[in-house]
Formats: sequence, structure tokens, C-alpha cells
Amino acid sequence: MKISAVLVLIGANVAVYLVQLSTNHQLEFSLALWPLQALEGHVYFRPWQVITYSFLHDPDNKFHLLFNMLQLWMVGAELERNVGSARLLACYFASVVTAALAQLIVPFVIAGPTGPTLGASGGVFGLLLAYAMMFPNRKVVLLILPIPMPAWLFAVILATLELVLGVTGTFSGIAHFAHLGGLVGAALVVMQWRASARKTR
Repeated sequence: MKISAVLVLIGANVAVYLVQLSTNHQLEFSLALWPLQALEGHVYFRPWQVITYSFLHDPDNKFHLLFNMLQLWMVGAELERNVGSARLLACYFASVVTAALAQLIVPFVIAGPTGPTLGASGGVFGLLLAYAMMFPNRKVVLLILPIPMPAWLFAVILATLELVLGVTGTFSGIAHFAHLGGLVGAALVVMQWRASARKTR
């Protein structure tokens, strides 16, 4: 039986979250995405954090994990059925990495607030954009606003909202630039898929 990449990702995130709960925030020191600049005279950033941060979630907020995993399942399952497990994972982790790069670079350049970043939302946002690019007219429903809308419109609203919130500093505890970076990674991957498809025709 074929193993679902989406279920593997969800299982890995839940497993890491349970470890977080039992280790009193110790994993965050080495696996969360820390800024490039020094904090209290020490640089906590390590290269592997551009991947590992995506498996961590806020131990004090179970909805952080729940919301991300629900979105991952809702969007990722259909994407995986259409593009396969390998491409799904490629898109997800490309989004995770570009989200991390955005979160490292943009606050550094604009002297924004510093602190560790954690969560799968960069990868999830990327999959949301990939879904919108592949199924632009498919109806989707926001959890916080239960109004059906085309996937392309949802993606436009999402990107615009994240840009405005990031630039204005609204909800500063949320990594808005990481979310935007995740969208960029997915866009690049889907464009590469389309370019490859044109070459094989």
C-alpha cells in the first residue's frame, strides 16, 4: 500500500510536538529558526534550522499545530493525488526553505523584531498557492470566513493580507514574511513543473 506523504508530514509534526511538550521548550533552542543577528551577545542560528523549524509548533498553543495540520491535510491530500508524493514533498520543502530565507533576510534588512520562528505555515502557505495555481477555479472556504470563493481569489487575498500585515507590523508575533516566502517557493516549483511539461510535449 502506498504511503501518503501528507500523512507522514502530519505524523512527524505531531510526534515532534509531543516531544516538545515533554522537554520544556528545549528543542526550540537548537531546532527553531533563530535570526542571523546576535541575541544577548550570542548567535543561535544554525543552517539546519531552515528545515527543522517547520516541524516545531508553539507548545502553549495547541491550535497552532491543529490549524496547520488541518490546512496541510485539506490542500495537500488533493495535490498529492494529482502530482504524486515526490512532487508534493518537493513543493512543501521548497516553500519551507524560501519561507525561512524570507524570515531571516527581511527582518534583518528592515531591523524588524527578532526572535525564534517555528511552525509549518511556510510550507502550508506554499501548498495553498500551488493548489490555487493548479486548480484556480476550484471553490475553497476559509475557516475564519465560511464563504466559498475561487482558489485563485483566495490566494490573492491571502498574499495581500500577509504583505499588508508584514509591512505594517500588525500581529507582530506572526511570521508574515515567512508566509510570503513560502508562496514564492511554491510559485517557483509549480512554474518549473509547467516548464518541464511543455518540454515533453
